[in-house]
Amino acid sequence: MQKILVIGAGRSSTSLINYLLDHSVKENWELTLAEKDVALAEAKINGHSSAKSVSFDVSDGEALTNLVTENDLIVSMLPASLHFTVAEKCAEIGRHLLTASYLSDEIQGLSEKFQSHGKLLVMEMGLDPGIDHMSAMKVLDRIKEDGYELTAFETFTGGLLARDDEKENPWQYKFTWNPRNVVIAGQGFVKFIQEGRFKYIPYNKLFRRTEVIHIPGYGYFEGYANRDSLKYLDLYNLRGIKTLYRGTLRRPGFCKAWDVFVQLGATDDSFKMENVAEMTHRQFLNSFLSYNPNDSVELKLAHYMNLDIDDEIMYKIKWLGLFSDELIGLDNGTPAQILEHILKKKWTLDSSDHDMIVMWHKFNYLDNGQEKQVESHMVAIGDDDTNTAMSKTVGLPLAITAKLILQNKINLSGVHIPTRKEIYEPVLEELGQMGFEFSERSVDPS
Repeated sequence: MQKILVIGAGRSSTSLINYLLDHSVKENWELTLAEKDVALAEAKINGHSSAKSVSFDVSDGEALTNLVTENDLIVSMLPASLHFTVAEKCAEIGRHLLTASYLSDEIQGLSEKFQSHGKLLVMEMGLDPGIDHMSAMKVLDRIKEDGYELTAFETFTGGLLARDDEKENPWQYKFTWNPRNVVIAGQGFVKFIQEGRFKYIPYNKLFRRTEVIHIPGYGYFEGYANRDSLKYLDLYNLRGIKTLYRGTLRRPGFCKAWDVFVQLGATDDSFKMENVAEMTHRQFLNSFLSYNPNDSVELKLAHYMNLDIDDEIMYKIKWLGLFSDELIGLDNGTPAQILEHILKKKWTLDSSDHDMIVMWHKFNYLDNGQEKQVESHMVAIGDDDTNTAMSKTVGLPLAITAKLILQNKINLSGVHIPTRKEIYEPVLEELGQMGFEFSERSVDPS
């Protein structure tokens, strides 16, 4: 019997756990779900005969050692900052490890230890990063193998609401992933390449520099740039490419409205605000506006942002409740933490919601000097607020990879991300069989 340890039973683990349980009898697996909240873990495994839950805190070194020793493969669904603790222990004892988080230099440094045990650590095996790597590399490798010269690669991913679930929500958005990451997205400088020139966008300009993306059958989206596209020059072996751009998708109009929070300073995470326990939504907004005892918060905001009082953006902010006298409900916090808390009141998925994942790639290349363009996209719709498209597209690549490793079908060791054919080909094939397919079309680049 092979033993699998999953650490963490949060929102993104649902599809991972369900897949492992569904295959456990046939594959002769035993699953242990380690989680601080044992009741949550019990609910996830739902009495399955091949699974058990254990109370676990990653700071308990002895418990971590025992759990890693007892299992053949570990999947860490912990916050990214805690992965190194688990990775170091897996490297020491010699166990396979999978995560959906970004690979750090610290964890990359464990590669030789994993190799010495003949074990594999795959990071960035989720949606973005994860499916984005695999689906992009499949086409990039094909273009190169066919002898064509790649000139441009652009890619965008978004976690959104399905169109039918937008209802009266003028933002056409709710949180489908870590809300904190949404609130602080883009802080710092954005870096990319466009037509052979290095380009940079400061945070205060980011949400006014958007791209329009059309997905056949799903309409138009807007995309803003991710922080650092340049690191993919080496990850994807793209040195010499003229355009390289990675971004995030939202519905049209989202970015211009979100920019209001950026310009106010409401997404700042560098300082704690005062008297938060007594602060209302309206007072929070007013904290960033000039003092004027005669003008309303609405008038001051409209003036500061050069908006008409009946502008659609003003309605979006009103819909979120930011002009209300409701107490925030926190004792303390940074502006970003307070804004996140307020947004959760309206942007949390409920039982009637269906989320949607949209991923889009564009590849430009030269065929005997003639410019060609290929676009590829995938759209996934969630079942409900538990079995979300986000949970599926994050959890299923991890689960499929775990199965392939335990079946000895991935003959690699050391630390990797899924840009290798040995990983991405079988994982994408099974995802396609499950309905997560990419539609590809040739487009006139002119």
